[in-house]
Amino acid sequence: MKNLNHNVLNVVVPLLTLTGLVFFLPPFLIYKFLCFVYRSKSIENVAGKVILITGASSGIGEHLAYEYGRRGARLALAARREDRLFEVVDKARRLGSPDAIMILADVSKLEDCNRLVNDTVNHFGQLNHLVNNAGVTQAGLFEDCNEFSTPKSIMDINFWGSVYCTKFAIPYLRKSKGKIVVISSSATWFSTPRLSFYNVRNGSRT
Repeated sequence: MKNLNHNVLNVVVPLLTLTGLVFFLPPFLIYKFLCFVYRSKSIENVAGKVILITGASSGIGEHLAYEYGRRGARLALAARREDRLFEVVDKARRLGSPDAIMILADVSKLEDCNRLVNDTVNHFGQLNHLVNNAGVTQAGLFEDCNEFSTPKSIMDINFWGSVYCTKFAIPYLRKSKGKIVVISSSATWFSTPRLSFYNVRNGSRT
């Protein structure tokens, strides 16, 4: 009986998968293309607007700072590494940002999140975009995790860091009719082996 079930599944599942790809993938790709075209024609003018980016010292946060800088946005760049953050701020200014400041902060700490939002508003007088980008990861099997301090730290930064910053930024974003941008990952829908807590973090931020 088991062999029969397996044989049936071996035939049925590939056929269902192929059918799904044939009938549903083309409309989905067309939809995504149309969404891309629509977004490309309705790009927001961010010149002069105030953008707060967490985790701005490297990776996605760093390059977002450069792109916003090229478009003339005023930047508040937050991270923990002073030397790297200083370099990013300097380059963002050279690329076109009329004003960029660095804020040393650890988003896993409630008081740091409150301070980085307050410092931004005190300096610029407003806030238009909050970009929740800060995130860390560590590879390893869940069963090999003997100390929960590391996964707790990952969740504190990746999940609660976004929650804290958003909480303190909301009053100013309401006033400016601004936006909250959250950087996620393909791990939201395609979990990566050995990254249990990172996968959970991204699933929590969709």
